[in-house]
This record gives sequence, C-alpha cells and structure tokens, in this order.
Amino acid sequence: MLDLSPSLGGRGMQSFSCSKLKLDSLFVQWFSLSSSQHLPPLSPRKSSGPSSPFSLSPIAHNSAKLGTPPIFIPQFYFPGTGPGAAHKASADKVDAFFAVYPQGLSLDNLKALLKQVFGLPTPLAYPLFYKMAPGEEGLVSRAALRAWLDRAGFWGLDGPGRAMEILRAPGSAGVTPADLKPVLAGILISHPGLEFLAESPEFQERYAETVIHRIFYSLNRSGTGVLSQRELRRGDLLAALGEVDAQDDINRVARYFSYEHFYVIYCKFWDLDTDHDFLLSRDDLLRYGNHALTFRITERIFSQAARPFSTGNPAQMGYEDFIWFILSEEDKTTDTSLEYWFRCCDLDGDEHLHSSELYYFYEEQLHRMECLSQESVSYFDVMGQLHDMLNPENSTYYTLGDLKRNRAMAGTLFNVLFNLNKFVQFETRDPFSARQEREEIGVTEWDRFARQEYQRLADDDGEVEAVDAGGNTWGASALEVDL
Repeated sequence: MLDLSPSLGGRGMQSFSCSKLKLDSLFVQWFSLSSSQHLPPLSPRKSSGPSSPFSLSPIAHNSAKLGTPPIFIPQFYFPGTGPGAAHKASADKVDAFFAVYPQGLSLDNLKALLKQVFGLPTPLAYPLFYKMAPGEEGLVSRAALRAWLDRAGFWGLDGPGRAMEILRAPGSAGVTPADLKPVLAGILISHPGLEFLAESPEFQERYAETVIHRIFYSLNRSGTGVLSQRELRRGDLLAALGEVDAQDDINRVARYFSYEHFYVIYCKFWDLDTDHDFLLSRDDLLRYGNHALTFRITERIFSQAARPFSTGNPAQMGYEDFIWFILSEEDKTTDTSLEYWFRCCDLDGDEHLHSSELYYFYEEQLHRMECLSQESVSYFDVMGQLHDMLNPENSTYYTLGDLKRNRAMAGTLFNVLFNLNKFVQFETRDPFSARQEREEIGVTEWDRFARQEYQRLADDDGEVEAVDAGGNTWGASALEVDL
C-alpha cells in the first residue's frame, strides 16, 4: 500500500506520481483488449453494490443520515402524451364526425364539431363554413376541412389561436371589423333572442355594426383597427361568444351582444340626429344628456383630440364615433375611456394634465353654475379634494397612470371638469346608494346606465309589461315607431 502521509515529503509524492502513471498505463492496455470492448455499460446505480456508501447520491445519503426522506427527481417524460398525441386525438374525433356524415358536414354539424372537438363557441362556425366554400349541396367535405386544419396549424393552437385562424383573412396579421361580420350575420339568423329582427334588415345591420364597434372599443388597445393575436388572447370575446351560445335571452349577454344596450345607443344617436343624415354636428352633440357637456370639451372632441373621426370630416361625427363617445362618457373607469378623456384634456399633448389645463375646462363649469343660479364650488376646494383622493406621484400634474390607479376618482375628475349634471350628482350623492352600486359584482357603470335608460325608453312608450314578459314585443313595437 502506498503511504501518502505528509511525512514522506517530496519522495512520497514522487512515488505516488509514478504509481499513478503506471496504473493509468495498465488501464489503457486493459481497455484496448477486444474482450473489454464487449462489456455492457452500467448505470451508476448498477455499478455499485447495495452496501456501498456511494449507492445514494451525496444529497440523499446526507438526508438519510439526518433522518429526512431522500430527494428523488419526478418523472418528466410520459409516453403517449404531448402535442403529437393531442393532435392525433383531435384528428380521430374529426374523422369520427365524418364517419357519421360521409357526404360532408352541414353548418349545424360544423357547429357541433367546433364545440365538442375544439372547445370553441358555435358562432365561429359561420366564418369557417364559408371559408370552406361548400358546394351547391352546402356541405363541407372531410378533405377540405382537414386540408384547412393542417394548413392553419390548427391542431397545436389554443382557443384564442384557433379563433384567430378562423376569423382573420388569409395573409392578414389580425382580425378586422369586416372579419366579424359573418359571426354577427350568423348570430342574427340563428339566435332565438334576435328572431324579432328578421323583418327589419336595417336594424339587423345597425345591431351588427354596434356590436362590432363595441368589441373593437374594448379590445383593440393599440387603436390600429386590427385585433392582434395578443389583444384577442387578453380580451373576453371568446367568453362573450360562449355566453351567446348558452343564453336564449340575448340581453343577458351584457358584453357586446345585448340588444337592449344596442337599442339605448341607437336611440341616443337618433334623438340627436334631428335631420337623420346619420351624422352629428357640434350643436347636435351639445344636446347630449340635456346639455350636460361644456362647449370646450365638445370642441376638443370635434378637434379629434380623442381619436380621428371615421367620417374623415372634423365637422361631422359618424355613428362609429358616437359609439366611442357614449361608451367613454357613461363609463369613465375603463382604460379606453380614461385614455379618451385624457387626450381631450391634455391641451399641449405632453401627457401631463397641469393645473392650467384643468382650470381651462373648469372655468366654463363655474360660469354655467352661475348662469343656472347654482352655488358654485371653488376650483381650489374641489381640486384639493380630488388631489387628495387621486394622490398623484407628482403633485404638480396628473399622468394617465395616476388616473388608472384610482379609476372611480378619475371619472369624477373628468365629470367635475366638463359634465355639469354628473358633477352636481356627485356633490349631492347618497353614500348608501353609492355603496350599493360598488357592491354589485360584475356590473359596470355602462351596464347601470344602459339598464336605466332602457327602462326609461320603455316607460316612455308604455311597454313596460311587454318588456317584463320577454322583450320581443317591446323590441318589435320600438322598431315600428323609429323606422
């Protein structure tokens, strides 16, 4: 045995080095023998006996000594699972559908396939059906559908990714308003809650237009007019379409598709559009909400500070522009509405609301209160209260981030600046009613406004009982009056 003790000094180390070289030489000779080449490789666990102290990893061995359970690596590979297996399972289900319908799938069959195989809401079947270009028999063949599914990479996508492929045009980067028209057309002809519109094609068109603009108002955060994959994924469109599937009463689908919400928007526009040219002037908009808005904020809207008008004419607000306006005006807590009014009030475009800009708008409010013989509220008093509630990061101005951190108070700030009616309501509010509203789970400011306005319209037409009985009679009578 070699003595490697330090007492040997240099001679001991030299002996060790020579011995090591000799051992290495013998190992190389042994390993080069033909008989050694056929020895099977052993795993670390098999190469040491069960009694060896190296049969456990150092961590497991130490854990055993301490009385704690050893650490094991969990299984990370499961044969028969993963994207390939999911692909095959979905493909088998698609083939099973065509086994029942060998001649091809009708529109209703395609709805069932989307829902049961891919977990998608059935209204998406309409644009997909027409993408398949069914022949005169109106059936989608297995070959056509499988080819499209493969070409779109449909098998490996999640719900939003699949919806994107169904909705967008070939080669498009996202979903445009025109891409949503087949979805709305299908809903209008098939949903039981919209059957009463069958004889009113103009109202069908306006309903579809309103729903599409509401979707883009909420989801198209980039403002490009094209819904991106990310915007569709982060939004709630698929959930809303699922509700359309589940609800026979379309008015229960508050997100985008409620007929009552559409009717409130359309009636508001119709009342302001006195010459019925489907365009609003500055004077028309000033009559909104019983002259609630100031001249100065109306001028900013028509200067297109919030967004460019769809009409291309700064003197004329179109129906799409009005939808953006009314959604922003009646619910000042959403991202889109806060950005809308922030741009209107940011006179110099530096992304800061300074005291001078705030006073510019509030000055007209003071004048209006004096003209109406109402007790005026000092600018410094009301702004001092709001400043404490909003608590901006910089005490000399407000940023959009400051407002989004306290949305309810941000809405109050804008009402104080340019909506006299809502300003007075805030000053005379009932704390108990305000608390009740805050406790309504899932009900937005827009939902409350639309509910109250629809009831008022129903009361004015004397149709409350018909509404309570189901809504269809009221909707039909309203159409006859307005058209």
